[in-house]
Amino acid sequence: MTKTLRTPYDGVVIAAPVTIPYVRYSIESAQWWIGRALSALVAQAGIKASDIDGLCVSSFTMGTDSGVGLTQHFGLCVRWLDTIPLGGASAIAGLRKAARAVQAHDADIVACVAGDTNHVDSFRLTLENFSRFNQDAVYPYGAGGANASFALIARNYMRTFGVTREDVGRIAVAQRTNALRNPHALMKAPLTMEQYLAARPISDPIHLFDCVMPCAGAEAFLVMREETAASLDLPAARLLSTIERHNAFADDPMQVRGGWAMDIGDLYAMAGVKPDDLDVVQTYDDYPVITMMQFEDLGFCKKGEGAEFVRQHDLTIDGDFPHNTSGGQLSVGQAGAAGAYLGLVEGLRQVLGTAGPTQVRNASLALASGFGMINYDRGLASGAAILAGPSR
Repeated sequence: MTKTLRTPYDGVVIAAPVTIPYVRYSIESAQWWIGRALSALVAQAGIKASDIDGLCVSSFTMGTDSGVGLTQHFGLCVRWLDTIPLGGASAIAGLRKAARAVQAHDADIVACVAGDTNHVDSFRLTLENFSRFNQDAVYPYGAGGANASFALIARNYMRTFGVTREDVGRIAVAQRTNALRNPHALMKAPLTMEQYLAARPISDPIHLFDCVMPCAGAEAFLVMREETAASLDLPAARLLSTIERHNAFADDPMQVRGGWAMDIGDLYAMAGVKPDDLDVVQTYDDYPVITMMQFEDLGFCKKGEGAEFVRQHDLTIDGDFPHNTSGGQLSVGQAGAAGAYLGLVEGLRQVLGTAGPTQVRNASLALASGFGMINYDRGLASGAAILAGPSR
């Protein structure tokens, strides 16, 4: 096993997984959704709002607000603060920073929260202001948002490695099966392979069921030291390892791998586990082809073997490779930046044994990943974390 010089996360735990149930559209603000998540954290942990002395926030629809504005809005007085604008990588990045803060005693209890609203025009406004690169170098040439850019990535990846639509469809279909057991999932109808393949094209080879549905909602968790959780009699999972990487493999003409591949040795070495040891895996699934890419880059198979890996494994809750057990963004919905938190929060529930109808039997070790901030030919941000439950 690869050795790592990274400082371990000894004594750091994660607790109180919170989901504010999603809705397709909302007249409420992002601040309202984030406030509900903070309230739920306080209630679940049995603490007072004044006990939270660290805050990490991610959102696309807060307007000119950042974390510091929310401190007064919600009556918080914190000594550690961050606002993380990394889209689908926000949860992993927030967890990493919060973990080091509590480890260094810069804070005792950090609330990590992401939330977004979804008005009729929220998604359009988010796209218009997503990045200066998009405004200057993508949109003027007619590429209108994530679907078109990911279509280029998907087409190149599928052509390079001989991946078919049916191969990536197995991921989407399995996740819909999982979502039918999740009362919070917005997609309530079963999805067959025939329906997946027959769905209308959006931007070839991206079809309808390859796309996430924008919605409103929030996700959150608390980060603290083991002794703090013990004093609160709060069930918590240990943070074994994390990785984070930005603008990886910049010389690749088109993305066929992400930053996970650069640091995967450290991820497993720090945790002291192997990919086969994991009980449940939660990948960031803005499109199923990106999940397949992660199966390779996270060490479950070699590059180019993702399609065969999917063919050989059952990705449902009761299968031999439980994956995106909540249904993932493809079937639960993408509540803006909260989509970055969906897998991590579900993974936390799994190892705590509190996932309810989506619970994987005897799950005690989970991996969750993040991926975000696409410009044109690649997503720039990636990360992953491994969590261990109390029984591990």
